[in-house]
Amino acid sequence: MSELHPLDGGFMELEDTDRHISLGIGAAAIVAGPAPTRAEFVEWLQSRLDHVDRLRERVRSSRWDLTAPVWEADPHFDLAHHVRWIALPEPNDESALREVIAAELAQRLDRDHPLWQCVVVEHLAGDRWALIVKAHHAMVDGISGISLFERLCEPTEDRSVPEVQPSSPVPGRGRFSFAARIVRLPVTAPRFTITAIRSLVPVVCAAVAPSGSSSLNGPIGRQRRYVVARSSLTDVREIGAAFSASVNDVALAAVTSAYRTLLLRRGEDPGITRLRILVPISVRPGTAGDALDNRVSAIIPHLPVEVSDPVERLDAVHARVTYHRARGEAEAERSMLEVAESLPYAVVAWAFRLAGHFPQRSVAALATNVPGPRRRLALIGRPVLEILPCIPIAMRLRTTIAILSYQQHLVFGITGDYDTTPDIDVLAEGIECGIAELLALAQDRGEGHPSDPVG
Repeated sequence: MSELHPLDGGFMELEDTDRHISLGIGAAAIVAGPAPTRAEFVEWLQSRLDHVDRLRERVRSSRWDLTAPVWEADPHFDLAHHVRWIALPEPNDESALREVIAAELAQRLDRDHPLWQCVVVEHLAGDRWALIVKAHHAMVDGISGISLFERLCEPTEDRSVPEVQPSSPVPGRGRFSFAARIVRLPVTAPRFTITAIRSLVPVVCAAVAPSGSSSLNGPIGRQRRYVVARSSLTDVREIGAAFSASVNDVALAAVTSAYRTLLLRRGEDPGITRLRILVPISVRPGTAGDALDNRVSAIIPHLPVEVSDPVERLDAVHARVTYHRARGEAEAERSMLEVAESLPYAVVAWAFRLAGHFPQRSVAALATNVPGPRRRLALIGRPVLEILPCIPIAMRLRTTIAILSYQQHLVFGITGDYDTTPDIDVLAEGIECGIAELLALAQDRGEGHPSDPVG
């Protein structure tokens, strides 16, 4: 058994505080060829479980949260609890698949069993099928989730399937650990407080400071919407080379363009809207790439939705992200989580529950960029054509955007609240238009047009 890290357990606490949310992270693989038979799929999946022990483990919590939850082997593990089949109705197109993904994002994983699920989607048009893999945020973050998905696929000739590492164990367990932490509380509690005051004040202020009201922030329901935007990674890199920006900068600039368009369509003035966005930052060392846990922090920059010029908007995104990184917001949150390892879990659980009940009104969206597989993947001998990332919404964020690269493609998976984002397609269209607009300007600059804007 191993304890959940504070952030892993925190995601379970957040889910418990809001009956409207499900904190499952998903990826939908679109696969060429006919779907496998049930017997073929179960046999294949059973063989993959040998490489991932965590998929046979469930979470066991202690009474009154005296100690941290632990991963333990499920004595009644049954693969049938984790596999479902769905046949798309006519016309079997992507819109029908997106409805299935949205429904899966709304469904909570069963805490009595290991926290993951596979859904085989048959009869996708174009002689294709899909596999939706979902795992609880307590088990994976974006990078470890994609790493897990990659290891469920067949290896290429030059790569064997390694054992997926469980999360690194947290020192001390059970009642002895609880007693030891209580004894150390006079030392660890002041340290925890000082760390929070010194390093997290900028982050907390950003999260709670007054901001212009926006329809992007507010109560959410139980149902979800899901749409997709696509771009060529080659085009994004061309834009970055032309304007001295990273892939992440270009992606966030496209996201900014989309939110600007959405606000204008809703009759809201982007010039007076200070749109804060949560941007997760990986703090996962290279040696922990396969560990199934959460190694993320975050920054909370303003998206420059008030800027109308595309290149100026890209420059502003780059400057603001650089500023927030430079002042150490991500390192601050990481330091606080490291100190939280030394506290009794009840203190940590209380802190996350309080955060879950706090009606934050400042942060309006979340966008996370996850580097995906560069090599072509295969499932049961069939090539994976595309991977659609899907992440949950929570804490009054009515939309979230997951950005995933796969081979030479960049996919934006956009999740929204069903009742408050009926126009979610505007975000997908806005992202694609934003990238196309920047690409045209980048190509004009490369051709030396005298009217080129200055970045």
